[in-house]
Amino acid sequence: MLYFGLKYLHIVVAAVLLGTGAGIAFFMLLAHRTGNPATVAAVARIVVIADFLFTATAVVAQPITGVALARLVGYSLWDGWIALSILLYVVTGVFWLPVVWMQMEMRDLALAAAKAGQLLPPRYHRLFRLWFVFGFPAFGAVAAILWLMITRPAIEWFGTG
Repeated sequence: MLYFGLKYLHIVVAAVLLGTGAGIAFFMLLAHRTGNPATVAAVARIVVIADFLFTATAVVAQPITGVALARLVGYSLWDGWIALSILLYVVTGVFWLPVVWMQMEMRDLALAAAKAGQLLPPRYHRLFRLWFVFGFPAFGAVAAILWLMITRPAIEWFGTG
């Protein structure tokens, strides 16, 4: 029963990571396309909250449930597909952490522009482009981790299989 409970939680948390990432990207992109600072500020405010409530919680829960599952089943964290998943998880974090900061900055810039009755400033647009680019490796890494979790391929990693 413990195994299935952990596995269920691990899968739900993975779905939250992938789903929240896709949802946040969708809403931020649509808000950005309006060019309206008030819209961007309002959506970015909600996106930042969602990232802290859902994504950050999932970011913490995912490795905890993953390590617990590996130990329960008897897998080594150095097994090829697990080690690659861990590496991809680190890659995700390297791109996700700056994205959270960028979202907060874009929110603040859009709010200031809305209050001043101005257009979104050039700094906002630079951050948005960077935010957009950073999203691809982060999202792609999470999608690859899900594939690894489902298929558990035999991967040679430092001489192990």
